[in-house]
Amino acid sequence: MNPYVPIVVMICVAAAMAVAGLIISSLTGPKRYNSAKVDQYESGLQPTPGATGGGRVPIKYYLVAMTFIVFDIEVVFLYPWAVAHDALGWFGLIATMTFLALITIPFVYEWRRGGFEWD
Repeated sequence: MNPYVPIVVMICVAAAMAVAGLIISSLTGPKRYNSAKVDQYESGLQPTPGATGGGRVPIKYYLVAMTFIVFDIEVVFLYPWAVAHDALGWFGLIATMTFLALITIPFVYEWRRGGFEWD
């Protein structure tokens, strides 16, 4: 038997369950629509009209996104190293320290741009 067959079966079962859940909820869910349900919702207030050109997105949005990416990538790469640090030896230590030095560059950039000030 191919070793990938159980994985493919598991993916098919998960996809079937997801599709079945969506179909069942659309069939059994309430279908009472009124103006309040279909109206846009913005923090309990009436939505404000956007600018004609779409408006400008503040730089804080991108700085928060960059913070998430920097720390998310850091965790993704550091977790396997933490699990197997004794098996990697000096090469693993040097590679990890190089990675941490490189990941510090966007961190310092964001810090200097004011990404950690929440006013």
